[in-house]
Amino acid sequence: MESRPNHTIYINNLNEKIKKEELKKSLNAIFSQFGPIHDIIALKTLKMRGQAFVIFKEVSSATNALRSMQGFPFYDKPMRIQYSKTDSDVIAKMKGSFVERPKKPRRETGSGELSKKAKRKAAKENLAKQQQMAAAAASMMSQGIPFNQQTMQLLHAAAAVAEQPPNQILFLTNLPDETNEMMLSMLFNQFPGFKEVRLVPGRHDIAFVEFENEIQSSAAKEALQGFKITPSNAMKISFAKK
Repeated sequence: MESRPNHTIYINNLNEKIKKEELKKSLNAIFSQFGPIHDIIALKTLKMRGQAFVIFKEVSSATNALRSMQGFPFYDKPMRIQYSKTDSDVIAKMKGSFVERPKKPRRETGSGELSKKAKRKAAKENLAKQQQMAAAAASMMSQGIPFNQQTMQLLHAAAAVAEQPPNQILFLTNLPDETNEMMLSMLFNQFPGFKEVRLVPGRHDIAFVEFENEIQSSAAKEALQGFKITPSNAMKISFAKK
């Protein structure tokens, strides 16, 4: 019998080879399009391997996620989704039905732990990266691009190293003086989605390369980052400002 609608959805048949943190980030990326998420719980214990809980702020978000993503091939395995049988702690507190569990013995706080301010800053930066990835993942899915480990790694890499948010246009710097449009086109047209190279009049050291979408530009960026066009010129690639 199907459980009644709940803020929390339970997902199983997940790829057990994916690391816990990567799994949580990937789940956030594809499920945040349905509404705000309170938390994602994924444990690597033997009993909980290949399973996760996604806690939404609204029941309607959980319902839409369950209906839309049922059987979706996530890391090459179809997800099985159902409503959680019980409320999560955060939802129980909102409803006033929370019963506190016995607390575990508290460990002494070491001097090397992050301060509250540093933790808030890290959480804020992490949220910004997850929102950035969520937008890219939603765009990817709308274009019918398969969501697998390779494309997810590209999104992670783009979010981790890019000073600018992902963009289908790449900005190239540290190019040698002899750089021309044909040279760059031959270098980048080996990647799917390549559209064009645009040089900047009066400048030989910078250029722009456009792809059809952010996933394709990310792939080219990762593959050619640091490529030496000449022995003394290692090409630097970033996303162009939007």
